Amino acid sequence: MQDNATEVTAAGIARLAGVGRAAVSNWRRRHADFPKPVGGTETSPSFALAEVEAWLREQGKLAEVPLRERVWQQLAGHPEGPVTALTHAGCVLLLIHARPTVWLEVSAGTDERLAELLPKALDEVLAPRFGEGRAAGGEPASGRGAASAAAEPAVHAAPTVNAAPAVHAPASSQLLASALLLRGAAELAAETGARQAFEFLLGRHLDANPRQYTLTPAELAGLMADLAGPARTLLDPACGTGALLRAVAPRPDQELYVQDSAPELAALTALRLALHTPAAVHAGAGDTLRADAHPGLRADAVLCHPPFNERNWGHDELAYDPRWEYGFPARNESELAWVQHALARLKDGGSAVLLMPPAAASRRSGRRIRADLLRRGALRAVVALPVGAAPPYNIPLHLWVLRRPDKAPAQPELLLVDTGQYATEGRGGPDWRAVRESVLDAWQAYDRRPPARGGTFEERPSLARAVPVIDLLDDDVDLAPARHLPPPAAADGAGALTDVRERLGETLRLTADLTPPPVEAGRPARWPLTTVGELARGGALVLRTGGNGGHARVPVLTDHDVLAGTAPSGTLPESDEEAVLTEPGDIVVPVLGGGSVARVIDDATAGAALGRNLVLLRPDPAALDPWFLAGFLRGTANNRQASSYASTATRLDVRRLQLPRLPLDEQRRYGARFRALDDFERALRHAGRLGEQLVRGMYDGLTDGTVAPG
Repeated sequence: MQDNATEVTAAGIARLAGVGRAAVSNWRRRHADFPKPVGGTETSPSFALAEVEAWLREQGKLAEVPLRERVWQQLAGHPEGPVTALTHAGCVLLLIHARPTVWLEVSAGTDERLAELLPKALDEVLAPRFGEGRAAGGEPASGRGAASAAAEPAVHAAPTVNAAPAVHAPASSQLLASALLLRGAAELAAETGARQAFEFLLGRHLDANPRQYTLTPAELAGLMADLAGPARTLLDPACGTGALLRAVAPRPDQELYVQDSAPELAALTALRLALHTPAAVHAGAGDTLRADAHPGLRADAVLCHPPFNERNWGHDELAYDPRWEYGFPARNESELAWVQHALARLKDGGSAVLLMPPAAASRRSGRRIRADLLRRGALRAVVALPVGAAPPYNIPLHLWVLRRPDKAPAQPELLLVDTGQYATEGRGGPDWRAVRESVLDAWQAYDRRPPARGGTFEERPSLARAVPVIDLLDDDVDLAPARHLPPPAAADGAGALTDVRERLGETLRLTADLTPPPVEAGRPARWPLTTVGELARGGALVLRTGGNGGHARVPVLTDHDVLAGTAPSGTLPESDEEAVLTEPGDIVVPVLGGGSVARVIDDATAGAALGRNLVLLRPDPAALDPWFLAGFLRGTANNRQASSYASTATRLDVRRLQLPRLPLDEQRRYGARFRALDDFERALRHAGRLGEQLVRGMYDGLTDGTVAPG
């Protein structure tokens, strides 16, 4: 019966069998013995995973279920939900990581024996890492999983950091329903390692539920950790999935403190950190501002990506809280409450780095707190990030670097850095290497000055500047770097605009030369047609889908890059699943958005990893000309007949795209014409970008005086 506890949807069956969802629908109609639904809804039924696997095997449609796919389906279809299943798996993976022989002993025998022995074995591992795992009186935390135990009211009134640990050993009754999953997770750990197994399962869960979690990109987390500097005790009071503390360089005797308002996230993050580092992990759950789980902590560093624009943060009940050393935050200034909470949890001289919305630097309601932070030397730097650095991606967020004052600064200054120039056109984020180098170079030069000997900070034009605090203490106390740094156009002057104008002229001349010749009328074609799916089955091309990051850190080609005709600009989280790397002559097709686009990979783009929502076609050059294939895939009517429409998006079924059956010589004739059209299209795009750059530079130059009106 335990095998049938895990359910799987039609989409999951399709992934198990390596087919499309339409094939699963056909099997249900054509085969009377296909497993019956055991749950879900009429339009989205779910099936018992074990019954599905048995049927697929009998039909010869499932020669071997990939282990990681089987474990993921068991987790995703767990009767208690994927979060509970992931927490159970994380506890067992930590046991395997710490005491593999104990796992071998308790897992021998039946599932009932495993469920009976496992809670005690888990307690012996969880208690030293997270605090006591038993309830008062020494009895097991009966009937509670790690996530539900973390939600106990004790967290909200906890007088010490270990009063209510976020991770408890699940009860035997819960573990019995997870036995099959836990054995599968152990197999996966034997192949990849316990940490990698948990990262894979957590990553798949986050990918499957993108709207439930606000993620901090790994590149940003690394930058924040470097700005905070080396530390032995660290706190993340709004930990989410733990990205910030995972980016911290390990040190001997390190201690990590985390808290999140979502109990399940506190538990998962605690497990993730415990598998990632030997450091002691202290995790609590609950509303940090209202019910701090670590009230006595004085940390070396605080890293925080707090929730933005919260009005219900505790303004009414926290008016006399001792944390408001720099002023009581207004109701609409929740971010300034998080800033002061971070400072209150630091020891003297400790550092904090917070990700902040840009409005927090300039809203009038927060000017008095900002002024006091400046006067007392608590706020050391404000860094404006490029658009696309972190969610919400359409806003250029800020980093605030703070230090709990151990003495009053002699000549207080604020470092202002603006990295907006490193934004890119793709949705994969900014040029992180340039952002990182610029920010750290400016911060280190500023922070390591010998002020007692009159050390000064050398300004970086349009990038970084140290501003005396007295110059900022006006009626607005506006700390937005863009207000105090000249824009790049003004710094470059008229010479840069002249260069842009010359490049635009050359591009326009090239565009005129590439304009297609006059067309000749022809009759509608009556070719015999085939489809991409038929060509793939016949071996004329290979079809691959993207979305896996692999271990190699290479540029990622995103769907936006393909649509905009720009260079690879994206990133993907590291995974054990091999990335699909592009090669010259491949055709890449976006599957979302409803546009008719197909891009042929050239030498400059080759070697990039294929991003999400992209399909790669690799034609056999002896059978198909790549430019012929890409050209016919772009036909509007072709895309329309191969698209399906949902309430919010259009999705392209690449296998249904059609092209004519033509001899290779004839394909090459069409391919040459399609290639010429692609060159013309690229030139038009480049001219448009240069034109926009010239117009913006002229407006900026004329309005700031660096360009004369003539």
